[in-house]
Amino acid sequence: MNQEIIGVLLIFLLSVLCAIPLGKYIAKVYNGDKTWLDFIFNPIEKLLFKISGINPLTDMTWQQQLKAMLTLNAVWFLWCMFVLMNQSWLPWNPDGNPDMTPDLAFNTTISFVVNCNLQHYSGETGVSYFSQIFALMFLQFVSAGTGMAMGAVVFRAMREKSSTALGNFWSYFLKSCTRILLPISLVIAAVLVFNGTPNNIGGKDTIVTLQGDTVQVSRGPAAAMIAIKQLGTNGGGYFGVNSAHPLENPNYITNAVENIAILIIPIAFVFALGYYLKRQKLAWMIFGVMTLGFICIGAPIIYNEMNGNPAITQLGIDQSMGNMEGKEVRLGAGAAGIWGVSTTATSCGSVNAMHDSFMPLSGALLMLDMMINALYGGVGVGFLNFYVFIIIAVFVSGLMVGRTPEFMGKKIEAREMKLAMIVALLHPFLILVGMALASYFAANDTAMGWWFNGNATGWLNNPGFHGFSEMLYEYTSSAANNGSGFEGLSDNNPFWNITTGIVLILSRYIPIIGSVAIAGLLAAKKHVPESAGTLKTDTATFGIMVFAVIAIVAALSFFPALALGPIAEHFILF
Repeated sequence: MNQEIIGVLLIFLLSVLCAIPLGKYIAKVYNGDKTWLDFIFNPIEKLLFKISGINPLTDMTWQQQLKAMLTLNAVWFLWCMFVLMNQSWLPWNPDGNPDMTPDLAFNTTISFVVNCNLQHYSGETGVSYFSQIFALMFLQFVSAGTGMAMGAVVFRAMREKSSTALGNFWSYFLKSCTRILLPISLVIAAVLVFNGTPNNIGGKDTIVTLQGDTVQVSRGPAAAMIAIKQLGTNGGGYFGVNSAHPLENPNYITNAVENIAILIIPIAFVFALGYYLKRQKLAWMIFGVMTLGFICIGAPIIYNEMNGNPAITQLGIDQSMGNMEGKEVRLGAGAAGIWGVSTTATSCGSVNAMHDSFMPLSGALLMLDMMINALYGGVGVGFLNFYVFIIIAVFVSGLMVGRTPEFMGKKIEAREMKLAMIVALLHPFLILVGMALASYFAANDTAMGWWFNGNATGWLNNPGFHGFSEMLYEYTSSAANNGSGFEGLSDNNPFWNITTGIVLILSRYIPIIGSVAIAGLLAAKKHVPESAGTLKTDTATFGIMVFAVIAIVAALSFFPALALGPIAEHFILF
């Protein structure tokens, strides 16, 4: 057990230690400074911009940035829909996997376009190698690059004294993919390949297990996809059971590398803000608040999983290894716990254990992590979610002291607060409305039966409180652009494919639009010099204020729903 705790601490500490220099590098990339990869990527980027006819030096307004982002995402959506619905006759399909149904293709496409990777299919049987490479893995790069580019736009807006020129989306986007995501992905993929993860185009292989069973084992371009699904906080597994699969995550070394890959860019983005703005204290304040929340959620999860199920302990059964249901013995309960909090804090969604088998309070905390959706968060967009909480905290602080709220020398007025509140309230609205619909249909399974392939109650393998938790987790994961699930839920049917797809669209684009609009509106305002009465936003005091705002909003929005599911389930254990 002590070794497991040491492993957990090393994973987190190494993530932070790697993130600090990476954050400095990211700031240089977005600032246009010279970096050590210029000699490789400058010629490639110039060629791509020349072919496309785009001038990367042209400054764009926040409205133009959003228009470019949305247009590009629409093109990707159409491409991926075409591939998934026609993969049976497209090349590189050695296992003969069939086309996706329209509703499943819609859900899968929008899920990968918005960087969520909610998977209602199994990778081995649901997609071809062509789909994995040219649709899904491609989207894992560009959707992550999109989020990082929009984060860079907000960085630029925060730095401007008074301007509508906020850099160039196309430049930010391409540099995110080529200068940051691609090089690190190559390193991670190499580690995976040397530890036994396949990366080929061969079909299923026949092996004989130690107990004498003959089984078919899927292969393919796994290592390349796994690297970017972790690094880009995408989460979509090459294999159906994600990183619990021994070929996707062969040993403790690959487990640690993949876990660090989940955390490194979201944390680095916070430090990149400090280097970009030359305000290191602000970055450390943000990092401190995020880390405090991460520890408050993560520590109980790891403790619960390592100490096992009290109901089983009361029967006199040995629980020295912890709660091992749904976990890999080669990794342990501690490694599953730190991965669980990492993947839900960063909106990654990859798993190395079955979250459906976590202890009830652990499941509640995993959901709470996604309900907050701002503790590190996804690449780029995680900071955007936190930025909204900063705006709300500044406004509340201004009301408390009787001054006009200001942030970074800009007055926060009615327009900015309306946008911030829309973004903040959208998240619980999508989760709770979706949950209400699912609960109604589950209780009245004859209504609109075609949505459910015949029987709504067939969704749930577990009745009662846990079944409620399974449905709540699915909408929470969708709204947080996470993609993990309580997989006791049978979700590949028109109802879940369409409703979660709608939640995915709204929860991805409205927060991005809202955050970029707030930043753009503030950037265009006249800069107000600091005075003796200016609220200091880079102090521990303001950090506590932001943490309190996050905690209050999360508690008021989600505690009743959590009480009906995982919290109620916790008490029946005793």
